[in-house]
Amino acid sequence: MTNRADFGNVITAMVTPFKADDRQNVDFEKIILLANHLLQNGTDTLLLTGSTGEDAQLSPNEKWDILKTVRQNTPSDTRIMVSTGDTNTGRAIDKAKKAFELGADSVLISVPEYIKPPQKAMLIHFNAIAKAIAPNPMMIYNIPGRTGSEILPETVARLAYKNNNIIGIKQSCNNLDRVSEMLGQYHINYSRPDFQVYSGDDSLTLPMLALGAKGIVSVVSHLQGPLIQQMIQEFKVGHIESACKIHRNLFPLFKALFVETNPLPIKEALYQKGIIESPLCRTLGEMSSKNKQNLIRLLKIFDNPEQRSKIPDDKEEFLNKKTQKPYSL
Repeated sequence: MTNRADFGNVITAMVTPFKADDRQNVDFEKIILLANHLLQNGTDTLLLTGSTGEDAQLSPNEKWDILKTVRQNTPSDTRIMVSTGDTNTGRAIDKAKKAFELGADSVLISVPEYIKPPQKAMLIHFNAIAKAIAPNPMMIYNIPGRTGSEILPETVARLAYKNNNIIGIKQSCNNLDRVSEMLGQYHINYSRPDFQVYSGDDSLTLPMLALGAKGIVSVVSHLQGPLIQQMIQEFKVGHIESACKIHRNLFPLFKALFVETNPLPIKEALYQKGIIESPLCRTLGEMSSKNKQNLIRLLKIFDNPEQRSKIPDDKEEFLNKKTQKPYSL
């Protein structure tokens, strides 16, 4: 039986494919194909309808239909996490309960966006959700760039100490000192060695592993899941240079897929590879022409395994080279 509190090394924040029609209806056929593709290519846990899945642009019925579709059309042991955060505590509880009723194994709860709650309010918010859904597992999502406020390590530590079902955090913040402080809080002060810190940024996965993180909530795993899984496994068995080499080789892709607001670049990449029908995001539209062409050039190189290991570490040199020809290798 699948351990619902074990997310593995790679959690893929799955995009929500839309049809190429005027209404941009959810493409459930492509959702099934994409979910199974990810599970066969390095993904341990699927994260549905998060920010990469355009949760804010989905209707409640679409959100729940996506969860039901994935649960019913993937292997029975598939680990599914669903984003159910809300600025209103009661709504967040109701959404989390609904997700578990429909087959989710865990939920991801973000810091309330826009309202900028103080740390005391975050304690009350997350504590109420955790107690309402216990013993079902939940992960906190810290992404100050989107929410406008940050949950601090000591706040997370207090929450984790009081609630055994708060079993991790997705840390989308490039302040690595916060990760050191966070892991110190748990392991030294509150004896929660089971608490799992996940990088929320692909380019920070390896540095965060060095500080004690478990893995990555990844976007790039849509394209390079096996390599990301390999990088983490190599690091964990002590093959540090092998892990560093994979990181360096993937680094241009890490950056190129976030050159514009996520999920614009990853949806364009999946469209270029024929995996989804439309590159469009609701409200966001599509990538700029210049960035799109740079991304297409990079994808062509990554499709060639022999050339992939020769991609320069300097992403800016690659992306800004003033030529109509692919980068000379």
